[in-house]
Parts: sequence; C-alpha cells; structure tokens
Amino acid sequence: MTRLNVLVTSLVFLVGAGAGAQTLDFSGEVGLEARWFPQPPLFEGQRPSAAGLVFEPTLYGEFSERTSFVVSLLSRYDSADSNRTHSDVREAYLLTYGNLGDSSWQVRAGLGRVFWGVAELNNIVDIVNQLDLVEHPRNRPKLGQPMVHATLSGGWGVVESFLLPFHRSRTFPSPKGRLRSRFSIDEEPVYESSDESRHVDYAVRYTNSLGLLDFGVSGFVGTSREPSFLATRQSGSTEPMQADLIPYYEQIRQFGLDLQFTTEPVLYKLEATHVSGARNLALEEESYQAFILGAEHTAYELYGTPASFTLLGEWHFDGRGDRATNVWANDLFLAGFLSFNDVDGTELVAGLLIDFDRTSRSVNLEFKRRLSNYLQLRVESIVVLHSDPKDLAYDGRRDSFLGMGFYASF
Repeated sequence: MTRLNVLVTSLVFLVGAGAGAQTLDFSGEVGLEARWFPQPPLFEGQRPSAAGLVFEPTLYGEFSERTSFVVSLLSRYDSADSNRTHSDVREAYLLTYGNLGDSSWQVRAGLGRVFWGVAELNNIVDIVNQLDLVEHPRNRPKLGQPMVHATLSGGWGVVESFLLPFHRSRTFPSPKGRLRSRFSIDEEPVYESSDESRHVDYAVRYTNSLGLLDFGVSGFVGTSREPSFLATRQSGSTEPMQADLIPYYEQIRQFGLDLQFTTEPVLYKLEATHVSGARNLALEEESYQAFILGAEHTAYELYGTPASFTLLGEWHFDGRGDRATNVWANDLFLAGFLSFNDVDGTELVAGLLIDFDRTSRSVNLEFKRRLSNYLQLRVESIVVLHSDPKDLAYDGRRDSFLGMGFYASF
C-alpha cells in the first residue's frame, strides 16, 4: 500500500461519503513556511535555507445521528527536500456508536490516529501510529494507521481494542535534506515477518481514574514502529561513512503503563514499557524496560497579570543504554511554558535536552501568536550544541535552524 494508493483510495472514499452525508463541515489550515540553517551543510547538495507550503484540509460529515466520517489530508511542498514534498492521508474513517446497557460503545474503521501517554517530549507507550519524521524531528507528527478501533466505556473505565492490518514505515529526510543522517537511509524497509508490511497487529488499552490518579495499561503484539538499521556498503565503497542504512522492523510484544497523579502544586507523570523481540544497536535481540519520569508545576497570575508559567522536567531512560536504537537512552528534558492568556493566544516555550550517555545537547525555542481570527504566526528554533555520532537517524552537527510560518485557518 503506497502513499499514492492510500491517497487515491481516501479521496474516492471522501467523494462517495460526502455525496451521501446529511451534514458536511469543511475546515483546515494552509501555511507558508521558511527555514534558515546558519551553519554550512555537511553534505553535497544541501541548501542553507528552505521554503514551502503546507495544506491540511479536513472534511467531517454525518450520515445519521450515530454515524459519521472524517477525512483529513496533508499536502506539502518543500523547496529543498524532495521527501518533504509529499501528500498523505492522516485520517479517513467511519465512526458509529451506541449504548450497551449502562455502557456505551463505538467503532471506528479506516485510517486513524490515536494518542497514548502523559509525557511531553516523547511517549514510549504510544505505539499504534508510525511517526512522520520528515515533517518534523521533534513534534512527532503521525502517519494515519489502517485500523478497526473498538471502544467500550462505562463507570468502570474504558477498554479499547485495535486490529491493525497494515504497517507503515517511518519517513526520513532525503539525502539532500537537512536534519538527515550521516548515512543514506533506504526507503525500502526489511521485515522480520514473511507477511512484511501486511502482518496483522493487535493492541489493547484500559484507562480509568481513581481519585487524583489517571492511569492506562496497554499491550501490543506485532510489527515494531521503531526500526533498527541494517548496514550495507554502497557498491564499490570501502568507507563506512558511505554505508546505506536499511530500516528493519521486528515482531515485538510491548506492555505499557502510564500514570498521571494530579496534586494542587505539582503534576506527576510516569510512562513505563517492557518490550521483547526487538533488536538493539548491535542487531542482537534483547528484551528491555524503559521509562519516563516527569513532573510539572504551573504558577498562575504572574505579577498580577493573566499570564501563567509552567516548569516541566522529564527523565527518559532506556535499559539498553548504549545499545538503544533511539536517542532516549538516558536523557533529561527541562522546559518552561509561558502563556500570556491573552486574546491573541500568545505562548513562548523554551526547552533544553541533555543526553547523559551520548553527549548530545540541544535547545529549542517556540513562539506562537494569533495575528487575527484566522491567521497565526509560529516561530521556532532548534540549536544543536552537540550531536553524538551514535544517533543513526539524524546528524545535527550543523543543522541548527530558525523557522517561521504564517498559517491561515478556514
């Protein structure tokens, strides 16, 4: 199932569904973006700047009081990275719901997105959807996942079950794109399962609240969303820096737990997983545990103004240590969120990410403000203070950037 096939199928679904809908609502966002990289590039063909357009329309319709559909698309043009010039279907599903005794049920079928977890920077329990890293390295945008998603809820909690019949591989920048790996990454992945991308995966999650405690327990069996990498040298090359990386997706089992304990002064967070069947950086199968511990505190009405300030700290730990296939082996994230709580929705975010094992350091800054009822300004910067070569997915040594975008909603 290529991106083009997914897009065409969803567009056909959109037209057919819209024709029979009793209620239709069309909304979305269009944006003009630019990025500037102040440092010279490491690789031939890379540019010091990039500009682009992004279009994200959403169509919502109702067939009846209890049956509706959603189609959400993304289309982007980027002047510097061919992989960022793409179109994709984020969501395209039918939703129906009803009552069962004192409980309620709903079924969603199609391409969907779900979110699990309580942490801010990264969510290790969140495994249903694949990440779209060509869109952004930090904001964790998600690809739409083919699914049948059934939910049963009542006073006893919420149970969700997922049938996931197709795997979508992770996206990466092109060889000429910034924020790329020092290795070239093959776009054709390799799978452990003989069914390859068509292996049927399963997931389940139970959530509930007990007083001040909100918790979720989850399980997943199927194809990993996080790839390990197989290395093959380019033809005729003996230099390791000229090696290709081939994404490899194993069959794994993951059990997850997320907790959020809310007190008046501090919000405490925990995410923890146990994963078996995955390969480590040495391509050896290794079961491991990972967790995220976090806390945040918000001060309101700063100096007698409507503004509020939130201070957040998170520790990300992966039991594989230096053998971990991701960058969250032993990291501390500190961030401050300043919200002016004004009519323009002005927000300022500053964060510092410190990797204790891999010497990586980076700072990120974000600013958001509405310029009118329909127009918003967003400014962001990621400053790479140091990048560790063990990070196979990205080589950020010269990829600090300043980005700006104007977004119009409709």
